[in-house]
Parts: sequence; structure tokens; C-alpha cells
Amino acid sequence: MRVLMISKACVVGVYRRKLEEMARLGISLTVVVPPGWRDERGWVSLEGGHTEGYALRVTPMALNGSFHLHFYPHLWRILREERPDVVHVDEEAYNLATWHAVWLAGRLGARSLFFAWQNLNRRYPPPFCWGERYVYRHVAGAIAGSREALQVLRHKGYDGPASVIPQFGVDPELYGVADAPGDDFVIGYVGRLVPEKGVADLLRAVAALPGNWRVRLLGGGPERARLASLAHALGIADRVSFEGRVPSSQVPVYLQKLHALVLPSHTTRRWKEQFGRVLIEAMVSGVPVVGSDSGQIPEVIGDAGLVFPEGDVDALRGQLRSLMRDAGLWQEMAKRGRERVMAHFTQAQVAARTVAFYNKL
Repeated sequence: MRVLMISKACVVGVYRRKLEEMARLGISLTVVVPPGWRDERGWVSLEGGHTEGYALRVTPMALNGSFHLHFYPHLWRILREERPDVVHVDEEAYNLATWHAVWLAGRLGARSLFFAWQNLNRRYPPPFCWGERYVYRHVAGAIAGSREALQVLRHKGYDGPASVIPQFGVDPELYGVADAPGDDFVIGYVGRLVPEKGVADLLRAVAALPGNWRVRLLGGGPERARLASLAHALGIADRVSFEGRVPSSQVPVYLQKLHALVLPSHTTRRWKEQFGRVLIEAMVSGVPVVGSDSGQIPEVIGDAGLVFPEGDVDALRGQLRSLMRDAGLWQEMAKRGRERVMAHFTQAQVAARTVAFYNKL
């Protein structure tokens, strides 16, 4: 089977471990990526590494940085050269890149599928709703990143074959195991610094947290200056470090130095947490996780971490205090987290389920 995947997400190096695992399962895989992607954090260049067993084709992207309107102007030439049986568009159905790729795949006689994270039943104006309906009618299948995302697809009228598979897992071999807390309890956050991620709640929670603790924030975004000002106003600036964005290959090293990972996301009218991949990265590192109940966070964590009502700063503080004071709880959460990832969220498992879905098509 010849598969061509189109994925701007795969500019991230460690995400491509899934592609290596897929290639080991006997498919001929080509993956189309742009030279980088622009978002609220700035320009994210194509990272190196993890290219064994499949072909990685780097091609220009038009309207880079526009989530809904970007597309690949040279895709038709690539499709004619590769002649795939299956075209996997790693984008939502309402994006121009998806309409374009599905249309071209149809001209070539290839079966196509798309990927959906959208877990809110949002209605889009023309021309996006037109393109969305076109995709629903012409694809052979869809992969949803969560049960909620699949429910949204069904509510919006997609009635074709579908499977619930996370977009990416983690490779346990890339992650070491964190040490138990010592004199300082290190609390971390990894991700975008934007209002909906709720990082301000974390700062407010630790401001009244007794004991020796530090907070390390890894990532960038438009909220950085406001969060730095908040840390100063709370009197904790000397215990909070803003460490910017690092290549994906360096994230495992950062996680090993934490004693808790917090994802305090907020649901908004336009967004709620769709997965929270950093949760499984921390869990496989033996780092206990604390997450709000926004979107998919409780489903990802299961009974292998602590969940609090989103926006409840007192509850978040209480859970962090429990992890700091109760060594038995800390050890149990660390153990359960790694076991849960090994059972459900490895790159090899995600790859196998994805290839099995291709075979159904």
C-alpha cells in the first residue's frame, strides 16, 4: 500500500517517530511537510531527525500561518509522482488544505481521509462550510483524535467510516524517568502561553503554596509579558522562570527535572483542550500530572493523575500541596502515569492503529 500523508504537525521532530513506526508495518509511506509553520509563538522551523524508513518531502506552503487558508501549491505534482493509494490529510475538514488535497486525490483515483481534533460543534460560514461538506462527501474515512471529536463529526453530518486514534503518541525510549522530590519541589508547564491555557491560575495557586517550590514555564506566546507581570505582582517572580521554546528533542530533558506537570486549561466559546500531549510526555517520564477538567484532559489522565475543576485555583493548590506532602501519593501517581502511557499512548500503538485503519479503506 502506498500512502501519502500531508502534515504540517510533522515539522516537529519527535512527532515523526510515529512515521517510522508506520513504515515498519509494511506500507510505502511519503510524508509532505512545509519548511516550517508560523503560529502565535512565531516561526517553527522543520526539525531534524526521525526520517528512517519513509520519504519526507519538504514543499512550500501558501498562506503559511493561516490555519484555515494555507495549502500546498505543488501538491498535484507530488501526487502524480508518488501515485498513492491513500492520501491522509492531517487537517480538519473545513481547512482549505484539506479540500484541496481531497479534490486532487479524487482526480488521481486515490482514497483520502482527514484528521479531526475539533471537539466543539462549531458552525463555519461559507466558503468553509461548503468545503467541509465537500470533504465529508468525498473522503473514504476520518480519524478523530478523541471520542468528543468523533461525536462532533457525526453531529455535523459526517456518516462515513471513522476511528478514534490520537494524532501522536510518545516513544518511551526518548524519555528518562524523573527523580523523586528533594529539597525543592519543581512544578512545570509546557505549551503555548495564551489565555486559554490557564497559566495564570497556576501562578495564583502557587503564590499561596507553602514549602519550597519553583515553577518552570517552557514555551512562548503573547501572554508571556502579562504572566511575568503577574508573577511580580504576586511576589513570586524569583521562584518562576520563563524558559522559552526549545526543540522537541530537548523536552524530555526538561521533564526529567520536574516533580509535577500542570495543565490548567480553560474552556472558551471557541476552544477546549483537545488532548494535551504534554500530559503523556510527563506521565511516561514518571512525573505526576495535574490537569483541569477542560475537554479531553480527564480522559487522557484517567486514574493516573489528579484533575481539578477548571479555574478553581484553591483546588489546584490543594492538589499540588498533596503531591508535595504525601510521598506515597507522588510515587503512586508517577507509577500509574507511566503504566497508562505504556498501555495506551505509545507511538508504536498509534502507528499500528492508523495503519489498520488504512487497511480498512
